[in-house]
Formats: sequence, structure tokens, C-alpha cells
Amino acid sequence: MQQALRPLYRAEQVRELDRRTIAAGIDGFSLMQQAASAAFDALRQRWPQARRLSVVCGAGNNAGDGYVLAALAVCDGFDVQLIALRDPDSLEGDAGRAVAMARRVGLKPQAWSADMSIMGEVVVDALLGTGLSGEVREPFAAAIAAINASELPVLAVDIPSGLSADSGAVLGCAVEATLTTTFIADKLGLHTGAAVAHVGEHRLLTLGVDAAQHGDLAAAAWLLDDAPDPLLAPRRRDSHKGDHGHLLVLGGAPGFGGAALLASEVAARLGAGRVSLATAPEHVTASLVRCPEVMVHGLRGPADLASLLDGADAIVVGPGLGQGAWGQGMWQAALAAGKPLVVDADALNLLAGMASPPRRDDWILTPHPGEAARLLGCSSREVQHDRPGAVAALARRYGGQWVLKGAGTLVGDEADLAVCSFGNPGMASGGMGDALSGMLGALVAQFGRGGGVLGKIARSGVVLHARAADLAAADAGERGLLAGDLASYARRLANPRTSDVRDTAR
Repeated sequence: MQQALRPLYRAEQVRELDRRTIAAGIDGFSLMQQAASAAFDALRQRWPQARRLSVVCGAGNNAGDGYVLAALAVCDGFDVQLIALRDPDSLEGDAGRAVAMARRVGLKPQAWSADMSIMGEVVVDALLGTGLSGEVREPFAAAIAAINASELPVLAVDIPSGLSADSGAVLGCAVEATLTTTFIADKLGLHTGAAVAHVGEHRLLTLGVDAAQHGDLAAAAWLLDDAPDPLLAPRRRDSHKGDHGHLLVLGGAPGFGGAALLASEVAARLGAGRVSLATAPEHVTASLVRCPEVMVHGLRGPADLASLLDGADAIVVGPGLGQGAWGQGMWQAALAAGKPLVVDADALNLLAGMASPPRRDDWILTPHPGEAARLLGCSSREVQHDRPGAVAALARRYGGQWVLKGAGTLVGDEADLAVCSFGNPGMASGGMGDALSGMLGALVAQFGRGGGVLGKIARSGVVLHARAADLAAADAGERGLLAGDLASYARRLANPRTSDVRDTAR
């Protein structure tokens, strides 16, 4: 994994960084004051006209951050409503010192009640922090509901209350923040799953701590960026189509041709030297009309596949495959071919149904949460509750590289995990997964023949796919975005020029 990427940590790792920083000589309350001051500065930058705050505090050091922030706001001339979910006199240690600081500037905490009004122009969420493990209980659940119902902008201190810092799951209920300021090191759970609807704008405030200096605390994941992709360097001027791989797409059972056609066309746009499509005979004409550059073959069964499999450098199997006899035959032929695979859609369901599924390292598998649940024998809710854990479990069971789709797509294997921060809600439409499998297949055909690079290819393909969708949405909006729209944008991104396409994707 590229060390230039931002490392993401689990909550206990960040707490350990906090402990080490204090042990190195920085007073714990001083560190709390730094955190609150940095968060308050972010608040003033984000809402420069605001002069009234409602600061909602719970217990522990997260509440301490809130009490200090409230005191700083009063000293800066703000009108502060300070709401306490726990008796301030019960707070000890640095949090207790924070309460005393708030009282010294004249603040009087108000005990939370369900019928109180939130009076500020901005709400500061300092309720629960990163230590939450079980579901949110009362009265915190009611306070979170009231914050969300207020429809006021919200600054979340370190993490939106109710969100898991490790998985991004909502633990019963969670604050919907406008801005989240997280401290010391970034948390994995702020970037995947339900978190993307709760974090809002995200700012990392390291408070002078360099997590990279603590080499024994290995990052739990890495946040993918839009830096130039070394895989997509300019081609040699004397290259020909044979240098750039031959991809075979297996899909399109009778009556289900669209997905395989889409995957094939996108693969051709992403630079595979040759793309062949093996599909049901009834889909041949549609393929020729849609993209004559794809070499389409109408097959009635796997017996006709031998020569196509021999000539392929990589195989995409699954789009529109079906789970009937035709799809079963194609699936078994793909497994037996001994070629790198991209496995999607019905091929994942066929894999889940196997009594003795294979475990191999030369495949990329791209489930959505429902497909991942079938592969793991659990519910999709359980997958979403711990998306990083699901990727690790899938890799242990089946090997290979895994792309767990959804908001904050995860890419990884047993040893490595990355998070894609790109993409948008317009991607919630049919065919997006087929476009992704085509892109991945094209990259495997071009770059995957040397072995050992499938992880890089999986990350590159996921970023290309998501950024292409962002470019398309920037041009014409999210609603109505079609999977077929991505091909031309992905092609632009795969051919970076001196006029940097990175800026146009933001």
C-alpha cells in the first residue's frame, strides 16, 4: 500500500496514541484544551456569522471537550446554551477540570429534559465520543433525536455520537453532523457505510501528534486518494493491441443480455487490447449494434468456450449470468480455466451455493452487502454492522481481493484494507456494478498478467469507477445518472494529461 495515503485507525489505537502523547509529557487537560480550541476554530471558520451555540455534553473526555469549547466560546463573546446529559459534578479527571473551567467563565449547565428547546444557531455534539460499543441508551437516544429534529447545523466533536468509530455502523441512532472534527488520527469508521450520511464535512486535527512515528500501531486501513495512478502511465509509442491484454466477459444468459453488454463496452473504453463477449445467441445483434469493437460470440453452452478461454488473459464472469443451466456451465468453465477472474453478480451467488467453494488468490470479487451476506451465511444487516470485518472474513474464506460495494466502498484482503472516499448517490442505479466489473476486467487484462498486482488493480478500478461517476454527476447531476455514462469519463481519467483531471473530479 502506498504510504502517501492517509492512514485510518481503530478507536483503541487512537486512544493509545492519546495515552502515549500524555506519557511523553503533555498534560492531559492541555491536550483536551488543544482539541477544543481546534474544534472551535473550525466552527468559526465554517459558520462565521454564528453567535449563539448549544453545546450538548455527555460524560467522559468527549464531554470534557464540549465543556472547554463552551468556555472558549463564551470568552469569544458567544451566547452559549450548555446542556448536560450527565450530572457535571459526577465528571472526574480532565473532564471534571473542563466543567470547572466552564463554570469559571459563568456558564451554568442545564440538565437535559426532553421538552427543552435547543436555542443555538449551531449545535455542538459532545455526547458520546469514540468509546461507544453497544447501542445508544436513554437519555442519549432522545437527545440525539432532538438534535437531528432541530434541523440546525451540527459540529460533531471527534465523531458523531452514536456512530461506531471502527465500522461506521449506526449503533441504534446517531447524530447527523454538518461538520465533524476528529482528533489526533483519522478513524476508519468515519469513512464507510452509514457514516457517510452522518459525518458531513470531515476535518482531521492532529494536535501535533504524528501517528506515523508509532510504527507498532499499524493502520487499520488506508484512505484512497486521486493521485496519479502509476498503473496508468503513458503507453509505449510502438505498442499494439496484443500488448494490452485480451479480456473475456462471460454473461448474458437468455433474456439477460444488458449487463454483459455494458461490462464489455466499459472494458473496451478502459483500454483492454481486445474484448470478447460470450453470451447467449439472442444477444449478439444487440452487442454488434451497441459496440462493434467487442468481439461477440453467441454460445449455447460451455462446450463452445474452449478456444475463447485459451486466448483470454483475464475473465469477467457474472453480469447477467443467471443461475440456470447456462450460467452454471459458464461459471464452472470459468473456474476451471486457470485465468485471473473478476467475479460479480450471479457468479457470486453461484459461489455462495457451492458445497466446497474454491479458495484462490487470482480473483477479484465485487459483492454488494446482500451478496456478501450470502457468501458469509449471515444477514446483510450484519455485514453493514461491521463492513471491515466482513471483508476480512470473506478474504479468509475465499482468498483473493474483495470489493465490498456501497457508500465508502472497501477494497482489501486478509492483510490490507483501503476505503474509497469518492462516489455519489447517483450511483444507486442499475448496472453500476456491471460497469465496475468491466473496468476491473480491463485493468486485469492489461496489468494483471505479471501476478502480485491484483490489490493495486482492485484499488485503481474502484477509484476510477467512483471518480468517473463524480465527473458525470458534476456535469449533469446525480439523479438520472446511468452506468453507461461512466465509460467516457473513466476513459478521460485513465488518460491523464498535463491539464490535470484531478481538479475537475472534485
